[in-house]
Amino acid sequence: MNDRRLTVGIADMKIGQGECELVTYALGSCIGLCFHDPRMKLGALLHIMLPINMETGRAHPLKYADTGIKETLKQLEARGASKSRLTVKIAGGAKMFEVSGGSGLGNIGQRNIESVHTILKRENIRLLGEEVGGRVARTLFFDVGSGQGCIRSYGQKDIYF
Repeated sequence: MNDRRLTVGIADMKIGQGECELVTYALGSCIGLCFHDPRMKLGALLHIMLPINMETGRAHPLKYADTGIKETLKQLEARGASKSRLTVKIAGGAKMFEVSGGSGLGNIGQRNIESVHTILKRENIRLLGEEVGGRVARTLFFDVGSGQGCIRSYGQKDIYF
């Protein structure tokens, strides 16, 4: 399947259909979202960094949960996906660093998780599975045809969801 593997960078999103695998690396506090329309065998993998877009002009919409999810839904629907059939699986949101002084910056992962949950609920998108939190970076593989996700972390067994 490696000939049909697309790599999704940080603050990036790729769409695939049929026999295609999407992969994103280095999910620390970031979150990877696997969108899937099972009837169309159409999917997208979005790698967001931050919960809310505060940039004026919204120059990098895929960097943020709010604008990234909205843009991904728009592009999937433009390719024939039905919002009512879409499901999502998420991974990431780890607490990678300890920050002294009670700064909220130390747990951006938790803020990302909460933001993603809120937006998916508001958009009425079903969350089928998640592997979030903790203190470990993850690599996320997404088989678009089957809708199966696989999480690989250093020194741990692969998790399929």
